Amino acid sequence: MQDKIAMTAPGGEALLFLTDDQIRRGIEAMYFAYRAFTSDPDLILAEMDYGRAHHRALHFIHRDPGLTVTALLDVLGVTKQSLNRVLRTLIEDGLVDSRVGRRDRRERQLYLTDSGTALERKLSETQRARLRTAFRTAGPQAVAGFRQVLEAMMDRDMLRQYRAFRDLPDTP
Repeated sequence: MQDKIAMTAPGGEALLFLTDDQIRRGIEAMYFAYRAFTSDPDLILAEMDYGRAHHRALHFIHRDPGLTVTALLDVLGVTKQSLNRVLRTLIEDGLVDSRVGRRDRRERQLYLTDSGTALERKLSETQRARLRTAFRTAGPQAVAGFRQVLEAMMDRDMLRQYRAFRDLPDTP
């Protein structure tokens, strides 16, 4: 027996009935979309012996220059040991600059170097191009719905973090 999930509008009328099979297909679509979304950057990262954790660190440091190591740990949801390995490599390779905190000298603030900015741009442009094409194909209503679905999947803390980054000014 499959469960059906009924979604209703504020007025109480049924909008959508989803079966377990439809939910499973949604999960599979997320897996395949994520694989496609990460495939181009993965090729670039592999040439440098980097992984997706390096890309995520570069992305969030780029979005919020001066981000502290503690804040980056919170955003990425990884262990301190794991992040330290990634940051050590990025710093040694001249892509990230770690500076003493302005307010608290115990904090380390992270900035991309010019080389780090160039790599982040190269990695992210492939993803922007893929999303741009998908968004144009799907249309504005689908894009708005997609964002609503993604936000609805986030727990409260993740949604707070997402909104904090969403509200930052765009970076070139």
